[in-house]
Amino acid sequence: MTTETHVHHPNYVKVWAILVALLVVSVIGSMSHIRDVVLIAAFGVAVIKAYLVAKNFMHVNVEKRWVPYLLIMCLLFIAILFAGVAPDVMRNSGLHWTKNPVNQSAPSSPGAATKHE
Repeated sequence: MTTETHVHHPNYVKVWAILVALLVVSVIGSMSHIRDVVLIAAFGVAVIKAYLVAKNFMHVNVEKRWVPYLLIMCLLFIAILFAGVAPDVMRNSGLHWTKNPVNQSAPSSPGAATKHE
């Protein structure tokens, strides 16, 4: 004898409408040239949209109890990786290296490169 638990499915059209509204908010927010508004529109809306997709379309809320903890651990490892490499990537020079400017690292046109035969 099996027992079936009834899983409540969300109203997908309502979730889709919320995602579309958040898309509009993020596009309009990125058109403003105010730095704080752009950052909130980009990252704040992205976090909310990711939560809605994970909860409603990936059904994380009805999975086993350890799945959300696994997702949190993955995000924690991403943050650790970013914290580990960001100081080197965001600098212009280091102990034995210097980051070349973009316009000097590659030729400006295809004909500007010299051929060595």
